[in-house]
Amino acid sequence: MDREAFQERFGLIGESAALKQVIDKIMQVADTDITILLKGESGVGKDITARAIHSISQRKHNDLVIVNCGAIPEGIIESELFGHEKGSFTGAHEAREGYFEKADAGTIFLDEIGDTPKNVQVKLLRVLESGEYFRVGSSKLRTTDVRVIAATNKDLWNEVKEGNFREDLYYRLDTVKIKLPPLRERQDDIIPIFRKFVTEFSAKYDSVFKGFSDDAKDLLVSYRWPGNVRELKNVAEQLVVLEKSQFIDTEKLQKYLKGRQHTGSADNLPVLSRDVEQNRSQDGASFGAGDQQLIYKALVELRSDIGDLKKMLASFLYSTFSGKNLKALPQNIQDEMQSSEMYDIKSDVSETESESLGVQSFADADISEEEPEEQNEFREFFNGDIIPSIEKTEQFLIEQALNKFDGNRRKASEALGISERTLYRKLDQYGLQ
Repeated sequence: MDREAFQERFGLIGESAALKQVIDKIMQVADTDITILLKGESGVGKDITARAIHSISQRKHNDLVIVNCGAIPEGIIESELFGHEKGSFTGAHEAREGYFEKADAGTIFLDEIGDTPKNVQVKLLRVLESGEYFRVGSSKLRTTDVRVIAATNKDLWNEVKEGNFREDLYYRLDTVKIKLPPLRERQDDIIPIFRKFVTEFSAKYDSVFKGFSDDAKDLLVSYRWPGNVRELKNVAEQLVVLEKSQFIDTEKLQKYLKGRQHTGSADNLPVLSRDVEQNRSQDGASFGAGDQQLIYKALVELRSDIGDLKKMLASFLYSTFSGKNLKALPQNIQDEMQSSEMYDIKSDVSETESESLGVQSFADADISEEEPEEQNEFREFFNGDIIPSIEKTEQFLIEQALNKFDGNRRKASEALGISERTLYRKLDQYGLQ
């Protein structure tokens, strides 16, 4: 069987060099009984790979037993793997064979092997080396003939150094290691895989997918896909079902890309292009055009964030401090409020909207000598000695706007100069209620 036939049989879409290397290695070792360790992030397809290896091995006519070690409670994992005798523990009403016994003459796939408890790792090492094991509650030695495929999304060697994983078991498992590349390292494969999923879901749900724009296509390729192929499949299904018969542009697609859930997360940043890798020397010291493009994109995003924050600050200051003591603000803030750019923001608000938001001109503002507590808090927050981060400033303004309008999000978003949709997203981002 050649590589193309292998890919077609098991639905492994893609022409990237990384995928070809993985398939070549699988075909090289599948027909042996050697232990294999699959390494890769969550969602890269470790289970599919294990099934493919078993299906072209000499054991393909016997069972493939799949065990998720991380999903089995610590108290019963030994019984699940090796079986138990009747009466060996409370609730053991009858004898039961374990997974290694069921997989005899076949293959056992131990997924998330890094989550196995230390006391069970000793017994795993024995069965891997000699095929021998004991059922829980039994002194009778049993044997099994299984081919072991293990998988993990952890750095097992780091787990060894931290004392969470036995070193001898690590060396026993690490006979042949196959590293499954994340989707962001297979950019050429993203569109073909996406089209495959869309075709399948369109047939399943009797839906029509109208395609997507060039910008949406670029976003699909540049997105980091922290959930890898699993996340890509989920997005394809949502688009087919929820955006039925719609042409997908960047705005529609962005709603389903959930990589950035928390402040500071970089999951939705574009990945390095192939040009970046080609422009780097072996010591990583060179600086190529790809690096410049990445930095430029990051600066554009940062400028956009700062611009939105500046507009939000201006709108909020107009609505909050009109009719109050403007001297409560630091001088640099007062000067900035009177700049043409901020004045333009105020001038965009109609007279009716201004009245509803309490916005007045500086000439009409009532300047008193007393400094209200709210303004004093604002002065401390914008103290010239300590410059708060963009995130803290943004969060503060949102909290103040919600307090001012008694939690009315529509009025708060108007005062902040942002849409309600953006406000909802910010509330979720900062964990605000």
